[in-house]
Amino acid sequence: FALWKFETSRYYVTIIDAPGHRDFIKNMITGTSQADCAVLIVAAGTGEFEAGISKNGQTREHALLAFTLGVKQLIVGVNKMDSTEPPYSEARFEEIKKEVSSYIKKIGYNPAAVAFVPISGWHGDNMLEVSSKMPWFKGGKVERKEGKGEGKCLIEAFDAILPPTRPTDKALRL
Repeated sequence: FALWKFETSRYYVTIIDAPGHRDFIKNMITGTSQADCAVLIVAAGTGEFEAGISKNGQTREHALLAFTLGVKQLIVGVNKMDSTEPPYSEARFEEIKKEVSSYIKKIGYNPAAVAFVPISGWHGDNMLEVSSKMPWFKGGKVERKEGKGEGKCLIEAFDAILPPTRPTDKALRL
């Protein structure tokens, strides 16, 4: 896996990139077990999303692994919004959000506490700043018992993450 570090307005962030290919599942487990939040990137392209969310798809497997490994906070980046029909389709984003929400709820995540952000990594839409190409998107709202959060772009969604409480007063276990 690869590491990238950057700062948001609230946090120092280390991204542990765990590739989606089946050959890299061991790497994904190594990276995910250290994470405070998982960022699940799903492709919005016709056929790509359906393959990932299918019964044996990587999207399902990665979400399940993240939850099983104890990563309780999740952000979903709906990528390749530039390749939807029509480009930057609100209907396609909502369809994907609904289907992913249904699945992540089954494995234990609360979809209301998950920020869904439509992005285009290729064009940089909604990555570091709000894109004018998706005026319909008002922000990925997050509701949880600790309070609300929201992200109008991916970097803002990172700022809505809550650092997990760590039992620093307990014995060290190895």
